[in-house]
Amino acid sequence: MPEAKPFEIPKQLVWDAYRRVKVNRGAAGVDGESVMMFEKDLKRNLYKIWNRMSSGSYFPPAVRRVEIPKDNGSVRPLGIPTVGDRVAQTVVKMVLETIVEPVFHPDSYGYRPGKSALDAVSVARTRCWKANWVIDLDIKDFFGSISHKLVERAVAHHTDLAWVRLYVARWLRALFDATTAHSSIRLKERPKAEW
Repeated sequence: MPEAKPFEIPKQLVWDAYRRVKVNRGAAGVDGESVMMFEKDLKRNLYKIWNRMSSGSYFPPAVRRVEIPKDNGSVRPLGIPTVGDRVAQTVVKMVLETIVEPVFHPDSYGYRPGKSALDAVSVARTRCWKANWVIDLDIKDFFGSISHKLVERAVAHHTDLAWVRLYVARWLRALFDATTAHSSIRLKERPKAEW
């Protein structure tokens, strides 16, 4: 009889996460593997992600760092995970999102399902006719300076799923690949798991 995994992560969840990653496509990570290359051995790759996440032995690979030019001449660093790591991150996102989405403020638009920057602009445009003031906030280097401990505490406040907390902590500590630090980039009915 096979030994039970310490974390119950459905294979279907990994499959659904992969489908989302495939739709988003995205650039290759430090391993140089594109979504198309990942799909050449799809069943094995997805099984490996599920097996490692379920057993607690999943560790994220280094993140490829690219610099995005800003209008003011400076650059914004961007981390690009491998395709497999994006699948694993999406697994956690899908679980955590269902828990925290109901507690977000209705006027929060960033990185929310079903909400976009255009939605935020539309609401702002409507409200400009009702009030003669506006607050414009920008937290400098928010994602680069937020305390990882605070993020972990916030996640722990909303879920007691040990595997979600474990992998969020590991992603917060994932390394940038120094060899790619100076490259730049310009951004421009569900199927069942078959493995």
